[in-house]
Amino acid sequence: MARSSPGNSRLAPFAALQYRNFRLLWLGQLISVFGSQMRIVAINWQVYEVARQSGMIDPALALGLIGLSRVIALVLIAPISGVFADRVDRRRVLLVSAFAGLAASVVLATVAWAERPSLWVIYLMVTAASIANAFDMPARQAIIPTLVPPARLPNALSLNIIAWQLANVVGPSVAGILIASVGVAPIYTIDAVSFLGVVLALLAMRGVPPAAALNDGRRPGLGDALEGLRFVLRHRMIASTMLLDFFATLFGAATTLMPIFAIEVLKVGPVELGWLYSASAVGAVSMALLLSAVTIRRQGPVLLTTVVAFGICIAIFGLSPWLWLSLLALAGAGACDTVSMVIRGSMRQLLTPNELRGRMTAVNMVFFAGGPQLGEFQAGVLASLITAPIAVGIGGVLCVASVLVIGWRVPELRAYDGPDQEGAHG
Repeated sequence: MARSSPGNSRLAPFAALQYRNFRLLWLGQLISVFGSQMRIVAINWQVYEVARQSGMIDPALALGLIGLSRVIALVLIAPISGVFADRVDRRRVLLVSAFAGLAASVVLATVAWAERPSLWVIYLMVTAASIANAFDMPARQAIIPTLVPPARLPNALSLNIIAWQLANVVGPSVAGILIASVGVAPIYTIDAVSFLGVVLALLAMRGVPPAAALNDGRRPGLGDALEGLRFVLRHRMIASTMLLDFFATLFGAATTLMPIFAIEVLKVGPVELGWLYSASAVGAVSMALLLSAVTIRRQGPVLLTTVVAFGICIAIFGLSPWLWLSLLALAGAGACDTVSMVIRGSMRQLLTPNELRGRMTAVNMVFFAGGPQLGEFQAGVLASLITAPIAVGIGGVLCVASVLVIGWRVPELRAYDGPDQEGAHG
């Protein structure tokens, strides 16, 4: 495959897949995320149904507690998960987290097949899966820059998003059909089996470069965990993108409330619910395919503009009474979020030394994963008080406001035009 110069504006769309270890990781993730996205739809639907039928808790609040279950685990585990990603074999961390996620899905499947759904069991397994993901995410993000050259990193990140969003397109749609026809139990079973895709891919990888700090002779401690936070706080550009991501996802969270929008607002069923979950991914995949073949210029202004557009799309979705408009708004939000993810991901990985990438990603995980989960909780609480459409509409407006404030306070972000890839850390 011909290699394009890093300075060219157009690159081979699938250039990063020529590297065997990255290709294996990419394929494994595609299979695993397919199952995970099916599981998310199943959990949300099951929690909504159990809460509605029991009458013991408001369905919106019950759905919001899913986000709270995830964010508590995330915040508690993030400080140490980054240390593991930098000071333990990253491939081993990914293997252990995959088996832990598999175990959580087996428990959900067992309870579902026994037809004895319990909210506390679901919340507990959501927490367990979140803990596994908290270890997986820093290790996965930190290992990718070691599998491809710096010039191919933006392409690798775009392909990563494509894998994720392709699974987001297919997984929820299949989940909606299965919920309507056979229930949630087969979905949890499929999700458990899908983890084997990651396990087999990791076992097949060879010659993965170790973390730089793996063999430096020092025992990991609290100072290692704090070093990632100190690095982020010293690096104003990286810190500002994390804040931007946090507030955008905090105010723009709406995923957990989808069953309410489907059943109560749009008056549709589980099949259309699957469409709603997939719509954002359709926009994301379309945009990721475009970005895999081009280089974004004037990255700072583009980043701020796309996050503003994301907030507008979320507000439109929240206030839409029509299925077609809701689907379009979600697709637009997914496309905008993809541009933002590629810019932020490239910036952070290229500006962070290899020995700190895991800990930087762990700090970032609190922002970009904690934001939406905390947002799901606050959206659930707010929706139980003022209805879901108004709660999500207000969130979209607050998302736009947060971007304007951060853009005004950090002028260097507005002027950012991309790092010098030749001088970036490898």
